[in-house]
Amino acid sequence: MALIASKSIQILEGYKIRNYLNLILALLLFWPLGIAQAQEQQPDGPIYIVQAGDTLWDIAQQFGVSMDDLIAENGIADPGQLAVGARLVIPGLEGIQGLLITATVPYGENLKSLSRRYQISDQYIARLNHYTSPGEIYAGSTLIVPETESDDTPVGVGRVTLRLGQSLLELAITHDTAPWNLMLENQTPGLSAIIPGETLYLTGRENDNDGPGALPEAISAVETSSPLIQGQTLSIELTTPEGASLQGHFHDQNLNFFRTDAGTYAALQGIYAMLAPGLYPVTIEGQLADGTPLNFSQQVYVRDGNYAYDPPLVVDSETTDAHNNEVESEQWFSLVEPVTSEKLWDGAFQSPVPAYFSECFPSLFGNRRSYNESGYEYFHSGLDYCGSTGTDIYAPAPGKVIFIGELTVRGNATVVDHGWGVYTAYAHQSEFLVAEGDQVETGQLIGKVGVTGRVTGPHLHWEVIVGGVQVDPLQWLQQTFP
Repeated sequence: MALIASKSIQILEGYKIRNYLNLILALLLFWPLGIAQAQEQQPDGPIYIVQAGDTLWDIAQQFGVSMDDLIAENGIADPGQLAVGARLVIPGLEGIQGLLITATVPYGENLKSLSRRYQISDQYIARLNHYTSPGEIYAGSTLIVPETESDDTPVGVGRVTLRLGQSLLELAITHDTAPWNLMLENQTPGLSAIIPGETLYLTGRENDNDGPGALPEAISAVETSSPLIQGQTLSIELTTPEGASLQGHFHDQNLNFFRTDAGTYAALQGIYAMLAPGLYPVTIEGQLADGTPLNFSQQVYVRDGNYAYDPPLVVDSETTDAHNNEVESEQWFSLVEPVTSEKLWDGAFQSPVPAYFSECFPSLFGNRRSYNESGYEYFHSGLDYCGSTGTDIYAPAPGKVIFIGELTVRGNATVVDHGWGVYTAYAHQSEFLVAEGDQVETGQLIGKVGVTGRVTGPHLHWEVIVGGVQVDPLQWLQQTFP
């Protein structure tokens, strides 16, 4: 009897062991299938990879979706614990596949050029970025586009331009393709929709990927200063062969382009210190060396300068009289209106005062001001340097003296033309040491600090004027312009 019981126990244990082994074998056999099925069950849609510093709120705001939808779509248990590198499906974008990446929109692009560059429809771009109009694509804005993970991605996308007098057939033959291929790749409704000067894209090319997509192929690069801020200088530089004839506009100011020593075309323009922050058009037009017409406009964003408020000032009432200020302003800005074609300076400007005063500023450019209990309706149009009566004043760069005289507000003042519409001015002087028509060099002694005009004590009021607009002189001391 004991022997039978012992055998039964052995048989039972054998069954247990065999069942355990069979379970392990089953798991090993079907484990890959389980992973594959789980992967196949992942939600369909575009993917965003979490970056360092990302929060769920940031991601939801970036893609214009709610946090609740983002959490539900991805089964997120703890919204506060996002792992860098995690892949999130962005809801509400059905039909769009691939990794979502962000890029900064440069000057020289529009909805059509971006669609052609990334080889996706403009409707997709609009859905991804929640655009309601093409005007929302401004220089400096963030663009979201899908990046395909397929190995079949074209080698590159290159720009070609239909030149004046050139047929689409000729352009196609030149680039070893067919006219209908150009039409299909660039999503054009017909041959007549492609006009001279328009930039098209050809896939499979390895050149010119980084050129401005909405500008002709002959313009290989365009650079603009960024960010744009009240009271700063807007700089635009185009790389294109010599022989172009260019002009343009920023807001209500003309842009004057000049050929640089580096072989580019550059324009400089001041941004008014009290211009309301917001979007403003920058337009470039003219004709390139090969005869290609150019007419392009794009919005740029001007930021607030966040200028401080100076303490209220008490000054001679004659210097705040509305009529006196109007007359002087008219004279002052007529002096700096001419734009001479010769660029006289090279590199950053130097301090106009001795080294021991070069970082002593009683008042910075752009500071909002109140005179004699007025509202803060004025701004400081220059940079004030410390000094005492008789302190030396030096030329910060080569130029030509175009004005010496006594004014009500600025007192004894000197104006120097540096070319390309760039001027410097020196106010409240006690003594002039140059004359109108003189050519001055960097570091040359040109005057003495004084206490003339609208002042509360001796100092140098130094202005930099670009394109008829006063700008922050510190920018010209710290930065080199073309």
